[in-house]
Amino acid sequence: MNTFTSSSHFTEVVHDPLSFLPMLPSSFFPTSWSMSFARSSVFSFLQSALRVGHLEITDSQGVHRFGTYERGRNTVRMTVNNDLFYVRVLASADIGLSESYMMSDIDVVDLKGMMNLWLDNYDEMTGLDSTLSSLSAMVSGLYNAFLGQSPSRARLNVMDAYDQSNDLFKGFLSDEMMYSCALWSDEEGGFRGDFLPTARPSDLETAQLRKIRHVLTMARVKPGMKVLEFGSGWGAMAIEAARSFGAEVDTLTLSIEQKTLAEDRVREAGLQGRIRVHLMDYRDMPADWAGRFDAFVSVEMLEHVGTQHYETYFKLVDWALKDKNATAVVTSTTFPEARYRTYQPEDFMRRYMWPNSALPCVTALVTATTKASQNRFSVQSVENHGAHYPRTLREWSRRLEANVTADTMAKRYPGLRDPAAFETFRRKWGYLFAYAGAGFAKGYISCHMLTFYKNGMPAPCD
Repeated sequence: MNTFTSSSHFTEVVHDPLSFLPMLPSSFFPTSWSMSFARSSVFSFLQSALRVGHLEITDSQGVHRFGTYERGRNTVRMTVNNDLFYVRVLASADIGLSESYMMSDIDVVDLKGMMNLWLDNYDEMTGLDSTLSSLSAMVSGLYNAFLGQSPSRARLNVMDAYDQSNDLFKGFLSDEMMYSCALWSDEEGGFRGDFLPTARPSDLETAQLRKIRHVLTMARVKPGMKVLEFGSGWGAMAIEAARSFGAEVDTLTLSIEQKTLAEDRVREAGLQGRIRVHLMDYRDMPADWAGRFDAFVSVEMLEHVGTQHYETYFKLVDWALKDKNATAVVTSTTFPEARYRTYQPEDFMRRYMWPNSALPCVTALVTATTKASQNRFSVQSVENHGAHYPRTLREWSRRLEANVTADTMAKRYPGLRDPAAFETFRRKWGYLFAYAGAGFAKGYISCHMLTFYKNGMPAPCD
């Protein structure tokens, strides 16, 4: 939500078009009969399931239309270049759709429009899962619910999600390299200011710095305080906490790539005496950290904790914070309560971007925090930042298209010099930004920031 993290895995994905397919009986692999069966099955389903919007599919047999044309709403136009698309979709629904797009089996004029069409018909579209894909999703979801993020599994996951070339992330993130939701204001034209003629290239940097400072302000960080962070990223939060707020920071990451670059950036800022970057699982904190910290911050790391580990997570936050007037601020992509499940079936995000991840809901986090801390934590505020994410994703998408090339990526992955391989890679990231952007815009997912006080209610933030 899995990703192209090693040359061997990448080669498999690029050069074996069937490698994305589930293990189906051999009789179901592409033959004229199976293609025809899959195609007619998908068309039959679309005829009954597409109740909002209009889809036009062009394939070798002509143009096919589904749904109802609505004035003021664009028709989503898809071209099928390879009938394997129908097999993929029949076998694994939205994962099959993403795979078809990445492998260029289909072209879509308006990727965002396709995502909106899927979400607008979500309840009907989820019926597309075959028995086979439902079983596969259940196995994946149960693994996450009952085994989840063991320390060894967490290491494997973070290698997939984040131990990619730093050049990739430098190519689309803002200068300080925050891989999380920015906070937009009227200064940048708001949520849709990127469509205004007044938009500036530096708007993303401005909005990300605002987010960092907002987190640290809500955490009540003051000069001389000791701050603990789970999820270092590339050091942006720790650097700002030390440089502008006068704090001393211990920050944890599981990514070697992130640790290396974060430490380089800390040295460049002259803050190596006040920031320590640890290659460490949060469950391995040393005993002498008990009650050591004044504030705790974590930005969009909870998605990788696992639904069954929330209490452990907050028990350790409680353990590490001082007993009086300490503050914890966490942000996370979230599900609405109505969609939250302790086990979450595999989808595009969990297979190809963030393996074995799971989204919390606000209620689950508050409940876990209260129970884990034995009521020592009280909720100070809950903020919904979901509306800020679509523009953040659009800004990343534009920068990726402008800055990430086969040459920049081939330093880490030589196979990406092949045009077809790079196109698959490029499409995967483009799909991510459109997929997530539609989810946030439609309210299917959101992004919340929760602030907790421990054993005390300090005066309001300055």
